[in-house]
Amino acid sequence: MRSVYRYGIVLMALLVSVSAFAGYAFNFPEPVTPIARETLHMHNLVMVVILVLFFLVLGLLVYSFITHRKSVGFKPANFSGPIGRKQWLWVLSPFALLFFIDYVVFGIPALHAVIMYEDTKTDAELVVKVTGSQWLWEYSYPAEGISFTSRLITPREQIDQGAAKGENYLLEVDNPLVLPVGKKVRFITTSNDVIHSWWVPAFGVKRDAVPGFLREFWATVEKTGTYRGQCSELCGKEHGFMPVVVNVVSQEEFAKWIASKKPVVAPVATSPLADGQKAVVAQAVK
Repeated sequence: MRSVYRYGIVLMALLVSVSAFAGYAFNFPEPVTPIARETLHMHNLVMVVILVLFFLVLGLLVYSFITHRKSVGFKPANFSGPIGRKQWLWVLSPFALLFFIDYVVFGIPALHAVIMYEDTKTDAELVVKVTGSQWLWEYSYPAEGISFTSRLITPREQIDQGAAKGENYLLEVDNPLVLPVGKKVRFITTSNDVIHSWWVPAFGVKRDAVPGFLREFWATVEKTGTYRGQCSELCGKEHGFMPVVVNVVSQEEFAKWIASKKPVVAPVATSPLADGQKAVVAQAVK
């Protein structure tokens, strides 16, 4: 019994330690995309409504317990016989109220959010293909002809040998994804092996990368900065080592980055003979 008590004390100490709550947050991350803002709005709306209903029902219960208790002489009702109008009213009124809340108060904003979330093609200014692999991400800009991989760079000493953890432990990569601020980006996700999931909390988006399928979502990031996320689909033993890092920069910085990433094509030297052959062909065409 004493050993159980000791283990309980140790467990409680671990749970209340500062390190145990290092990543805890009371609310969502600051939304930086329209989708993230809409998601936070829906979350807050649902929380307000269900809290109002909770305290309303709790208040009615407490009032009923106090007012209709036996000690003040209250007699229980006799419900034998046919169901009366008041009973039908008490049954149908909560049903009608919940139906209205689900399909009007929640349903209309939720429908608007879903339609907005799925509108990937309207006014998209940039396309990025995201490919998941065990265990890294590959990013491609098809129109720009750019492709690169993004891997975890947290030292293995920190992971396996208990070395001091860095500020962005398990959330740092060699080649982050770079996006322009204020531009609508259409993302296309797929996978080379198993199901992965690309997730950045501040963007309010999470989309599975499924092998053999192309799936879409979009984001317009409205604030420059570095945003971090992770693979959120269990994809194997290195699942926890697939971070997502996105650098959102100005349009000028993005244009410079694109130019620096494009492969340099060496000019092809032409011989006088080749030039002469071109002239002969041109003359023949005439």
